[in-house]
Amino acid sequence: MATFDTLDKRVGPDNFILSYGVRQDRVSEQIIYSTKASYPTGRRINESHLRVEIFAKVTLGIPPHPLAFDSPRLIQKANNLSFFLNNADSSYLQFVYNATESPSKEVYDYIIVGGGTAGCPLATTLSANYSVLLLERGGIAFNNPNVLHEENINVNLLQANDIDSPAQAFTSEDGILNARGRVLGGGSMINFGFYSRADEDFYNESGIEWNMSIVKSAYEWVEEAIVTKTDQINSWQTSVKRALLQSGIRPDNGLTLDHLQGTKISGSTFDRSGRRHGAVELLNKADKNNLRVVVHATVERVIFASNTSLGLSAIGVVYRDTKGNSYVAQIREKGEIILSAGALGSPQLLLMSGVGPKSYLLSLNIPIVYDQPYIGQFMSDNPRNLINIAPPFPLNAIGTRVVGIAKSFYIEAGMDVKSPPLNLTVLRIAEKVSRPLSTGSLRLASPTNASLTPIIRFNYFNDTIDLYQCANAMRAIGKMLRTPVMEQYKSMDQQGRMHFKFVGQALPQNQFDSEAMGDFCRKTVSTFYHFHGGCLAQKVVDSHLKVIGINALRVVDGSTFVVSPGTNPQATLMMFGR
Repeated sequence: MATFDTLDKRVGPDNFILSYGVRQDRVSEQIIYSTKASYPTGRRINESHLRVEIFAKVTLGIPPHPLAFDSPRLIQKANNLSFFLNNADSSYLQFVYNATESPSKEVYDYIIVGGGTAGCPLATTLSANYSVLLLERGGIAFNNPNVLHEENINVNLLQANDIDSPAQAFTSEDGILNARGRVLGGGSMINFGFYSRADEDFYNESGIEWNMSIVKSAYEWVEEAIVTKTDQINSWQTSVKRALLQSGIRPDNGLTLDHLQGTKISGSTFDRSGRRHGAVELLNKADKNNLRVVVHATVERVIFASNTSLGLSAIGVVYRDTKGNSYVAQIREKGEIILSAGALGSPQLLLMSGVGPKSYLLSLNIPIVYDQPYIGQFMSDNPRNLINIAPPFPLNAIGTRVVGIAKSFYIEAGMDVKSPPLNLTVLRIAEKVSRPLSTGSLRLASPTNASLTPIIRFNYFNDTIDLYQCANAMRAIGKMLRTPVMEQYKSMDQQGRMHFKFVGQALPQNQFDSEAMGDFCRKTVSTFYHFHGGCLAQKVVDSHLKVIGINALRVVDGSTFVVSPGTNPQATLMMFGR
C-alpha cells in the first residue's frame, strides 16, 4: 500500500508505467493524472487499482468505471496482464494496441491485414527493415485458458460463436459446422497444435516460386521459437501408433517434422506442460520500434489509385474499431498492402473492395475496381470422417502427436471428454482426404459489413474420387480396430462378448461394400478446419503472390493454396509468412 505521491516520488510516471510492462506511448499521461485525481494526495491506495486502470485502457481501449476498482475479477485480470507483459512468451503485448487508440490517418511501408498464422511471422520478418502496421479483427488471448491449455482445446471450439469468441463459428452451405480464427495468432491459437511440414508435391503443384533453402531456414526459425519435439507420448497415442503400424501404415519413421509416408510422431505447438505457443509468439522476435499491432480492427476495404504511368495500385486500407469509428492507413511509395486474412477473409476483402467477377460485383452495387473472375472460386476443405469409441476405463490422454500417412489420406487420433451429464471419455480416430478434387465457392454475406462471415459452399464429395479415397481411409481405420493393441479398448456386453462401444455411427459391418462405405462417408463428414483457396496462385496471384493486374498488393495465406500442405497446414503457413 502506498500514497500516490509516494509512488510518484519512488518511480515517477514513466518508470511506473514501465514497471507494469506498458510503454509510455501506450498509456497517455492523462491516465496517470486521471488516476491521481481518483486518489487525492495523501490517500492510501492499493497498487492493484492502478493495474485495473491500465488493464482497462490497454485491453478495452477505455478507462474503467469507478466501481471497477473494487472488482476482484478485474483486479485479477489486471494482475494477470502485469504478469504476461513481463513474461517472455508475451512480450509482444508491449506493441499491441486497441483500434480505438489509432490515429485517424497513418502511413507505413507495409500494411498487413490479418494477424493470423501467416500474418504474425510476416509482420515480424518485415519489421527488421521496414515500418509495419498489422491489423487484426480479433482480440488477444494471452490469459484465456481455453486458448492456452491443451486440455481445453475441445471446449475452445465447442464454445465458438459468431460474436466475440477466439474461434468464430460458421456453417457452410453444405450444412457442416466449421470455425475460423478471430484472435491475434489466428488459427494457430484455436487448433489442435499438430506441427508437420508440407509434402513435396505441395511445393511442386502450388504455382508459387519457392527457394527451398529459404523454406528450410524459415521452418527452423519457427520451430526454434514455438515447437516442441518429444517422442514421449501418452498411452492412447502409443496405442494409435502401434495400431497404424500393425495395420500396414509403414514404415515407422519415429520422431520427425518431415512429411514421410508411413507412421510418425510429429511436433506440437503445445509444450510438455500443455501450454500453447501459437504464431502470436513469433511477434516476440519483431523490432518493436518498427511494428504496430492493432487488434479489434476490422478492415472494410482496400483503397486504390490509378495513373497512366503505374496503372492500378493499392495505396491504403480503411478499418473500423468496435465503436464504429473509421480510420485510414496508407503506404509509402514502394510500400505494399499484404492480405493475410485467411481463405475466407482475403477473398472477402478483395470482393468488398471491388476486385472480383464484374457481373457479381455489379449485382451487389459494388463499384468495379478490377474485373477478376477467380476471386472466391476453387474453395476447398479437406473432409474429415471419424469413429468415436468410449473406452472401458478412465483415460487422461489429451493431445495429438501421431499421424499415419498414406498416399491419398492421413489418419490422426485424439481424445474428447464429454461434459455433464454424460461425463464420458471418447477416443477419436479420424481420416483426412489429402487432396480433395471437389471445390466450391465463396460469396459475400454483405457488401459492406466485413464482420459477417462470407457464405461458403465446399461441395464435399462432389467428385466421386474423393468419396473413393474416404472409403479407403475408413477401411484402413477398420483394419486398425482389428489389431491386437486395440483389444484393450473393447467393452464387455451382458452376454460376455467383447466389442467396441461406439459413440455415434459405427463403421459398416461389410467394409468392402462400396455403397455402404460411401453412405457412411457422406453421413459422417465433418471438417479438419483446413479450408483453403479463393485467391489461387496463377489465377489470382502470380508466383510471387502479387495480385495479378494490381500493383502494391499481395496475398500471403492459405487462400493462395491449390491443396492443403501436408497433414496439417499450420507449419507451412508460418513458414510461408516468414
